[in-house]
Amino acid sequence: MKVYDLIIIGAGPAGLSAGIYAGRAMLDTLIIEQGQEGGQILQTAEIENYPGSELEESGATLIDRMTAQITKFGIEKVYDTVKEVSLEGQVKTVLCDRGSYQAKTLIIAGGATAKPIGCVGEEEFLGRGISHCGTCDGPFFRGLEVFVVGGGDAALEEAIYLTKFAKKVTVLHRRRILRAARSIQEKAFKNEKIDFMYHTVIKEVRGDGLLESMTVTNVKDGSETEINADTNDGTFGIFVFIGYKPATELYQGKLELDEKGYIITDVDMKTNVKGVYAAGDIRQKSLRQVITAAADGAIAAVQAGKYIEEEVETV
Repeated sequence: MKVYDLIIIGAGPAGLSAGIYAGRAMLDTLIIEQGQEGGQILQTAEIENYPGSELEESGATLIDRMTAQITKFGIEKVYDTVKEVSLEGQVKTVLCDRGSYQAKTLIIAGGATAKPIGCVGEEEFLGRGISHCGTCDGPFFRGLEVFVVGGGDAALEEAIYLTKFAKKVTVLHRRRILRAARSIQEKAFKNEKIDFMYHTVIKEVRGDGLLESMTVTNVKDGSETEINADTNDGTFGIFVFIGYKPATELYQGKLELDEKGYIITDVDMKTNVKGVYAAGDIRQKSLRQVITAAADGAIAAVQAGKYIEEEVETV
């Protein structure tokens, strides 16, 4: 069986960036992707905060250019679903539905999935009013009303951040007691632009192209309320912060994970297993953005090359 220098699992911004750097370093590299290149960034209709991006950049156009760079460097790519990994020894094995692959090093860039609201119409309005990233999409709701779903640190921190742009922010929480740190709660309570609706979940969202209305349910008494966009605005935003689920099921018991299931790495993207690296949203980190994912991928690929030069015997 052929042994690659490097296998990259995942073709989002982290995986593609790793592929670009691996290609430039002339590492014999294989990228394994189970679906479509891009991952979560494909849900972003407009990108303003990625340095050097086009004036009318979207997640799809950015990924198209990154994919073109991969092709330029001759990186091999297969579309397959990873079922099992063997990380022991100098040769790592990745078992997929359609075949088995081996490499001297492995970069895990499988990402994480934002937990959904679970309401009717949610999928239709992802990127058209529903977002999981205030930093990415907050500026597009300047002067509009927005709703934040969640009650933890991330939800309240993003609610505070969104007051920079929105005229009003309403936090929807299914319980009466917030889970956020007390210091964060106090900041939110003091902010005059933030209101709270407790015991509340979103049942359905509606609109013609853009989000225009939603129905919320009070989980205590079952009553329903319809919320419509201001007639002068025509739309509003919903930002969902109820957690992420990293794609790390395959690595439980094989790599060191934190309490939330994210892969733990050092600053060089090294895991606790030699020759195995993690990059992007799948690893423990403080900021999950396309720019940090790309940086992770670049670092991981450079470190993989150094590891091969310094520690791997001829296979």
